[in-house]
Amino acid sequence: MALIECVNLTLAYEKNIVLENLTFQVNSGDYLCIIGENGSGKTTLMKAILGLKAPLKGDIVLGDGLRRNEIGYLPQQTGVQKDFPASVTEVVLSGCLNRSGLVPFYTKAQKQRALDNMAKLNVTSLKNACYRELSGGQQQRVLIARALCATGKLLLLDEPVTGLDPDASAELYELIDHLNRAHGITVIMITHDTAAALPRCTHVLHLHKDMNFFGKREDYGKCSVCAVALDEEGHLATPGGKERVHHECCDNHRHF
Repeated sequence: MALIECVNLTLAYEKNIVLENLTFQVNSGDYLCIIGENGSGKTTLMKAILGLKAPLKGDIVLGDGLRRNEIGYLPQQTGVQKDFPASVTEVVLSGCLNRSGLVPFYTKAQKQRALDNMAKLNVTSLKNACYRELSGGQQQRVLIARALCATGKLLLLDEPVTGLDPDASAELYELIDHLNRAHGITVIMITHDTAAALPRCTHVLHLHKDMNFFGKREDYGKCSVCAVALDEEGHLATPGGKERVHHECCDNHRHF
């Protein structure tokens, strides 16, 4: 059963429609990369999945027992967040708050969950360090550990490697891969880093004002309709142009 199913979804940002009649689903264990140029609706879609943005039309259906307060979310960091004066343990533990209700303290199980997630992200040795004194890569690993405290099923990641150097980016990608493959965490990730991200994912959602694609990674780019690649300016480029020519591979995915 699908963890998330979006059906004929239409979304707007500041009264402007950015996505229209979008239909796709994410199953347990999938690793979906959402790509597209700035303004194509990627972050708006993620906020709608989180319940922070109401659709103009269509539905977002959660399945397999998933609840919105059980979705782990890593937004793009602001400068203020990067300078947050708390310990790593305090930051990671705060990921339990959304599921704690009105309980004014952390339980023993929640503290153990935080320790377990710090171990998964290789930040246990930093547990007493001040968050704002960490490197960018270390901060992102701490924030993913925090997001895992909210979920055992689904992580939403918005540009997780932005601002990181190549070594830190590669390390973070490896950790995300491990969470997906070894721990069964479903991943939905917005990224502009297509060269590094696409070889790792199982599915691709490419959003574009003229043509969208959703399907398996191996079907991405097989025909003149969906042989999509980003040019230097981040725009959609298709070897066969925008002509909607049907090929056999199109039976396995959607372009609309």
